[in-house]
Amino acid sequence: MPTFRYLTRDPSGAAQSGTLAAGSREMLTSELRGRGLLVVDVEPVAESAPRGAVTWRPATWLRATGFDVELGFQQLATMLHSGLSLLAALRTVADQARRVRAAAVWHGIADRIEQGSTLGDALAAQGAVFSEHVVQLVRVGEATGNLDTALRGSAEHLERTRQMRLTVLNALAYPAIVTLLAVGVAAYLVLAVIPKIQKYIGGRGRGLPPLTQTLLDVTAFVQAWLPHFAVGLAAAGLALFFIYRWPPGRLALDGFFLKLPVVGGVLRLAGTAVLARGLGVLLESGVTLLDSLKTTERLVGNRALGSRIAAARETVLRGGTLAAALADGRTFMPMLGRMVAVGESAGTLAPVLGEVARFHENQLLAVIRRMSVLIEPVVILVVGGIVGFVYIAFFLALFSLAGGVR
Repeated sequence: MPTFRYLTRDPSGAAQSGTLAAGSREMLTSELRGRGLLVVDVEPVAESAPRGAVTWRPATWLRATGFDVELGFQQLATMLHSGLSLLAALRTVADQARRVRAAAVWHGIADRIEQGSTLGDALAAQGAVFSEHVVQLVRVGEATGNLDTALRGSAEHLERTRQMRLTVLNALAYPAIVTLLAVGVAAYLVLAVIPKIQKYIGGRGRGLPPLTQTLLDVTAFVQAWLPHFAVGLAAAGLALFFIYRWPPGRLALDGFFLKLPVVGGVLRLAGTAVLARGLGVLLESGVTLLDSLKTTERLVGNRALGSRIAAARETVLRGGTLAAALADGRTFMPMLGRMVAVGESAGTLAPVLGEVARFHENQLLAVIRRMSVLIEPVVILVVGGIVGFVYIAFFLALFSLAGGVR
């Protein structure tokens, strides 16, 4: 039913305005006159797209990211600590959101709370926007009356995750850019420039230098077999995708990755840091150990590590110790089991896990920086050798064209 904006005057001459839904303008006018009002104006209200709906504007195409959630939690924690009501804080965060769809998320949460939902349930209803770890922290904050503290802890958790991801991306950005540019220049010379020189030299009855001819032969071989390589790589990638989507297949692949010489060590280090940080924050917030383990199991990306956490939860459920369960097998770093044993004995498991998390996070950052330092010269040497070979072959062809090399 359409909505109309009206302006009327009552018998005393006072103006009244507002919006009402009606079947037509005439029906609303008749209804207002039946109330004894003088109808001055009735105009239809233009229907706008729902908040956060995807429209023709590019700004509505961008989804809410982890940074939007992190920023919103920081603002919510500050406003709640200052005494602002939850609904008012959520509406304010929505008004200040940097993306349209992020604003829709916060408005949707506020709408659910107005309908009687809790904040934790409203966050969980948004799907993948909020992780289970964050939802659990918020629920504990609501139950204990420390919602602002829980929101601030969630924001800190998201910030650490984002910084870790940025560190990895920054370490890989420079080698990736250098490789792409070098491959692009070499491909242009081999596929576009040298074949033209070859045609010109062949027309003059000369042959190319051996080095240049070798490069062209390799290029012809690659061009001839490139479709087969592409089909094979696509088939292998598709097979790996379906295997990874299949739970037993992903478990096997994740276990295989943990056994690789360098990659496995990095994955174990990262998994230990994530487990210690997530478990420590949940325990410190008042979540029980069994519930914390269940939540952290989904927080760890590697399924082999997640299965170890699930086995540890079953061990604790049967009356065993967490330290012995985590130390069993070569999954997490050895320090985790030893420090957890100390925390269980002293009754300070949450603070000990926080220390373990900080140590392994620093170790992970150091490993990433060290690997980036080692990768850069290797990439430069390999790419420089390939580009140098192509350039030498190119200039030898130019010299041959000029008559300097026969």
